[in-house]
Amino acid sequence: MTALSDATRARKGDWVEVECKLLDPADRSKNLPPETADKPLMMWVKGFARGEAAMGEELTIETMTGRTVTGALSAVEPGYYITYGDPLPELTHIGRDLRAQVAAYRASRGGGS
Repeated sequence: MTALSDATRARKGDWVEVECKLLDPADRSKNLPPETADKPLMMWVKGFARGEAAMGEELTIETMTGRTVTGALSAVEPGYYITYGDPLPELTHIGRDLRAQVAAYRASRGGGS
């Protein structure tokens, strides 16, 4: 029998992530596209382990806000990897262009900043 590595096992107090199923496909909205509707609605929550578990095993965590959540251990010491996808070329300069238009408008009215 092989020992689990620290990367696949959580100990009490470790920063971890658990995965929870919120809704089965049958319980999801009927207005979803088929490729979405046939999958369960899942959530991933980060917090501190309140016990020990191996990857995939059930574990209760305490979140930063003090909430307790139970789910399957999905990561030990997870990071934050947030992306909203690739920028849309049509939107990348809207902020800059709008600020220039506001500055030009203010200048034409004799208003300062």
